Amino acid sequence: MPLQEKKAFAQKKNPQITSNQQSKVNLNPSKNQEIGFVYEAFLSPDQEPGEEENTPKFIPPSFRSTAPSLPRNQRKSKGHGVVKFTKDLSKAFVDVQVEGVNPQEIVMFHIHCGNPDVLGPILVDFALSGNIQQNFADNRFSAEVTNTNIENTANSGRDILGAYLLGCPIESGKLDKVKTIAGMEQFARRSELYFNLHTKGQTFFGDIRGKLNPVR
Repeated sequence: MPLQEKKAFAQKKNPQITSNQQSKVNLNPSKNQEIGFVYEAFLSPDQEPGEEENTPKFIPPSFRSTAPSLPRNQRKSKGHGVVKFTKDLSKAFVDVQVEGVNPQEIVMFHIHCGNPDVLGPILVDFALSGNIQQNFADNRFSAEVTNTNIENTANSGRDILGAYLLGCPIESGKLDKVKTIAGMEQFARRSELYFNLHTKGQTFFGDIRGKLNPVR
């Protein structure tokens, strides 16, 4: 069969082939820094999986409360946070608003990986890139996260406990840890990321915790 007849036959059999080949796709690499994926969390004491009095005995002093603790059902603290990823997954922008929390009482603020009721490893330790109390001075926290922030968190462990608590495994049971914003977004897409705000009175489990869920 001549080539021209073959093309005509293929088009009659599946007219979409020729149509799709001729259609133009609007490609624009300059949109890489636009926001492409958004997740939000509502932080509350009720998402914390335990009371401070139940902190395991082997936990070192740096992760223990230094002020009186209140049970979860008596704390009035709450918050709302959003994480926005650029389309090229090179950056994430974090914004969190809290109420009922004294910024001077804040001792740690993290993004963890893990399912609800699990004390998961720390993916992003915001204290490594700035003063979290100053950032929360007006009860609002804002930060930009890059691959460097994730790598610095994973590499900041100084002992066996730190190596276990810092950095999220790419796959369960594997030693390799997440190093990129793309890996962070993958955890968010699986609903396995959460905020945890730790205070002087609620240091080990945290004061308020919020599971990140997709907005769009």
